[in-house]
Amino acid sequence: MINQGLAKDVWFDEDNLWVLLTDGRQISIPLTYFPRLLNASEEVRNGFIISGGGVGIHWEGLDEDILVEGLLYGFGDRTSINRHGDVSPVR
Repeated sequence: MINQGLAKDVWFDEDNLWVLLTDGRQISIPLTYFPRLLNASEEVRNGFIISGGGVGIHWEGLDEDILVEGLLYGFGDRTSINRHGDVSPVR
């Protein structure tokens, strides 16, 4: 069983989304797991809010919501990018 973590801070490097949890753990997730974030500008990426007391991370400018629990389980976004660079849900 995974200890439920809560987000305290979020940042990015060139290839990864980083999340600092309230218990001190840091997790990194490749941006390729989240096409909207991968293709977003630095300004948009940094426009997140930590929601639900740390349960999730939300980007209003991208209509993107990520649950910390999903990150701990290794879940990525369920969207794909077509050859034109458009993001769409995977069915």
